[in-house]
Amino acid sequence: MYTQLEQRGMTDPPVNISTLRRMKQDREAIACLTAYDASYAALVDAAGTDVVLVGDSLGMVVQGHTTTVPVTVDDIIYHSRAVARGLRHAFLVADMPFMSYATPAQALQNSVRLMQEGAAKMIKLEGGAGQVGIVEHLAKHDIPVCAHIGLKPQSVHKIGGFKVRGRDPDDALQLVESAVQLQNAGADIVLIECVPNEIGKSISGVLDVPVIGIGAGPHVDGQILVLYDMLNITQGRTPKFVRNFQRGHDSPLAALQAYVAAVKGREYPAPEHCFS
Repeated sequence: MYTQLEQRGMTDPPVNISTLRRMKQDREAIACLTAYDASYAALVDAAGTDVVLVGDSLGMVVQGHTTTVPVTVDDIIYHSRAVARGLRHAFLVADMPFMSYATPAQALQNSVRLMQEGAAKMIKLEGGAGQVGIVEHLAKHDIPVCAHIGLKPQSVHKIGGFKVRGRDPDDALQLVESAVQLQNAGADIVLIECVPNEIGKSISGVLDVPVIGIGAGPHVDGQILVLYDMLNITQGRTPKFVRNFQRGHDSPLAALQAYVAAVKGREYPAPEHCFS
């Protein structure tokens, strides 16, 4: 009945927010991956992954869309519920889809759905300073939040494509300031996508909460990749920050274990995966 109390005595209890904060303090790299179904979730979990994200990237790698924009809250709930059944150790985060958090009330309603119906333990939303009020509103209602800055795939039509952020000094300063504001508003994790190494290093250095990078260099607190990208399932052009971990391994589980080991050992990302 009292599962949380029982888990305290386990030699390897499930990851929670306190675990991730301790990992940052101890400079232990946090290994994160996306997952979209129970079978892959079980493999990702068995490999020792710390955080699993049910990303709206499913719109592209599962549903076949060209962007993440068509993904709905119901889509995320369906996949999150499936992924939750495959996890025993990893911390489950679910994406808030495009325009599902336009107002504080809407954000709260959809966050509650993702946690109650989708079994997520944290929600992730895209945005910088413009989402500070939303994050603050969710935090006041005890909703754990991961704030996503840098390249924001949901804004692809507004920004004109998938582009590296932070190369302009003003843009770089804005990213750092946004990260601080989001932390102060109550964000428990900040995820940064596609920025030069120095931006990732700066943000990780000024924040107390864990900073997870995807194409943000080696100096952040943890790394995340899209599962289908790092297993070399995704067809077409591969992003610069992706490494094919399936190469040289005879099973998906071995590839996933290699990824976790490379992140934990600070061997990934290597210079060829980084932006300057």
